[in-house]
Amino acid sequence: MAALTTAPALRLAALPGFLRHQAVRKLLLLAVAAAVLVPLANARWSSGSWPATLTVDLTRPLTGASDWIIDNRDSHPLFLYFFGHLSNGVVLAVRAVYLVLLGVGWAGVAAAGALIAWRVAGVRLALGTAAAFLACGLLGMWVPTMQTLALMVVAVLASVVVGVLLGLAGGLSARLDRALRPVLDTMQALPAFAYLLPVVLVFGIGVPAAVLATVVYAAPPMARLTALGLRGADQEVLEAVDSLGATARQRLLTARIPLARKELLLGLNQTIMMALSMAVIASVIGAGGLGDRVYQALASVDVGAALAAGIPIVLLAVVLDRVTAAAGDDSDGGDAGDTPARWTTWVYAGAAAVAVALAGRVAGRLDWPDAWTVPIAAPVNDAVGWMTDHLYSGVPVVGGTADWAGHFTTWVLDPVRDGLQGLPWWAVLLLVAAIAWPIGTWRTALTAVLALAATGVLGVWEPALDTLSQVLAAVAVTLVLGFATGIAAARSDRVERLLRPALDVFQTMPQFVYLIPVVALFGVGRAPAVAAAVVYALPAVVRITTQGLRQVDPAALESARSLGATGAQQLRQVQLPLARPALLLAVNQGVVLVLAVVIIGGLVGGGALGYEAVFGLAQGDLATGLVAGAAIVCLGLMLDRVTQPADRRTKKGA
Repeated sequence: MAALTTAPALRLAALPGFLRHQAVRKLLLLAVAAAVLVPLANARWSSGSWPATLTVDLTRPLTGASDWIIDNRDSHPLFLYFFGHLSNGVVLAVRAVYLVLLGVGWAGVAAAGALIAWRVAGVRLALGTAAAFLACGLLGMWVPTMQTLALMVVAVLASVVVGVLLGLAGGLSARLDRALRPVLDTMQALPAFAYLLPVVLVFGIGVPAAVLATVVYAAPPMARLTALGLRGADQEVLEAVDSLGATARQRLLTARIPLARKELLLGLNQTIMMALSMAVIASVIGAGGLGDRVYQALASVDVGAALAAGIPIVLLAVVLDRVTAAAGDDSDGGDAGDTPARWTTWVYAGAAAVAVALAGRVAGRLDWPDAWTVPIAAPVNDAVGWMTDHLYSGVPVVGGTADWAGHFTTWVLDPVRDGLQGLPWWAVLLLVAAIAWPIGTWRTALTAVLALAATGVLGVWEPALDTLSQVLAAVAVTLVLGFATGIAAARSDRVERLLRPALDVFQTMPQFVYLIPVVALFGVGRAPAVAAAVVYALPAVVRITTQGLRQVDPAALESARSLGATGAQQLRQVQLPLARPALLLAVNQGVVLVLAVVIIGGLVGGGALGYEAVFGLAQGDLATGLVAGAAIVCLGLMLDRVTQPADRRTKKGA
């Protein structure tokens, strides 16, 4: 038996040194296969364009489906008795929440928010919550804030219900979990502009379409974390419950769900954040509220108005993030053992909120007073105008931001795009296989190759490579800045404290808001889209890098210091190698976030698949929008497989 187990090791030892690495052997095998297949492929397909014989035209069936929906929307029973009632229910729910918020008044809403934050997380967060609501009023955005809050309350509740039901199915059945995983992946990876169009075709422009589009985007995190919590329940506790003769329903309600409470609260946190990130995108189809203000400001390039509407979205996101995160951290602590006192405190807090709301109603101060607003649009626009006049061009030595954008386009974006589009299509697929296989398995490489090939089959090969070039350039800049900043934050507590509020703001600000100052500074084109993507993806890369480096075993660092290693040597030889899983995760998240914003960059001249997705929505062209969205999903799948090694995907359950 020992001889059998050591035989592979002996065979590897007999190979030359460089052949002992599995990645090198995979590359050599791929090179041999390429030496045989490349001449055949070159003889058949020598040009860089995708062959027309390998393309599937979906224009006719998708256009037919769109025409059928339009023709039958007012007469078919499916629309009259299902979608119609669903739409009416959403409208009534949002309107009811909105009227309650207006009836409570600004003082009552601020007091209720502060008291909930106080009970969950303490006095500091309560004061921050009250200040956040008051800031929304001071900016003159109280009514739009309440409109957005009403929409988010209904959308989040619906997302939680859908997510919990899907999570229960996946957590209790391994087969259903495997079946649901690609569905959830598609729901998260498909760009919003791609599925806004079919939602609008069915429900029309307005609140129902906005809520349902938000549910599609925000429900997957709740489903994933619910399933994760149920599958990760302590087996000893479950066995103890079984020994007491509990039924399957009792086991779920009394053991599995309570044990998964932290994951459920984390899922709620992520659902809220993703729903808020959809607030601006949903405004394109009539959501109203703060998102509509931001979108209108984008259309007129009014940075001041966009900032005035964007700040309340950021404040809502930060407050809700902190409150739900604190609820998750306190799920096992606090005064949970003193149930009467806990409920009594909640009753007192509720009574105080009701008293404040009644006082505001008696005083006739339900609406935010106009005299208490502080307009910031004009001074912000003046500042942006000064920056545009003095930084856009003509800066001595370094040039202006327009020059930087032009140089970046000429020296980076154009060469990468032209290089990818100039290669034969089979050479691009071979390059993807050569990158994916050494860090994974043959299944990984095959998935990546098929995902990229699907963009050619859909007939969008060249736009897909254009989008890929923008993503690669943005990811490269993001990783350089993110790794450098993350290393600095990991080595200095002061730097981390200084960075945290800035990272919070950048991570919670809606994607559309980034586009406005970027366009003001860099103009219109692919470079502004890349710049906005870098700003959006940078916080996640910095946070993951910092956390990974800080979690390195202190004993390893102490051993390095005892051997006389300098700080740079400790970083290069100890911290970075041990933090490799976190760094790979940072790369993966950077790719996903960059891809999301590069698509939105189609609104500011980014072109490629982003433009086609936006154009399909604007023109009501279901074929163009859905094909571009499907191609973006394929790009995301390919990039995920290329940037994540097999061991991490195994841990993720992929």
